[in-house]
Amino acid sequence: MYPIRQEGRSNASGDILRLFGDTLDAVGVEWRPANQARTVQNISVAKRASVALMDRHIGPKY
Repeated sequence: MYPIRQEGRSNASGDILRLFGDTLDAVGVEWRPANQARTVQNISVAKRASVALMDRHIGPKY
């Protein structure tokens, strides 16, 4: 069994979050809002294939 890794990013700027979400969509990374607040401040990337894709594009998060 493989360890489960997740990526997450946080930012209060709606413009930055929109750019990040649009970029993730453009490269095929599946993501979702990571909190229950009215406004998205956290983006979660949790699917194994999407985390691996992010690792290839920007490097692993350690």
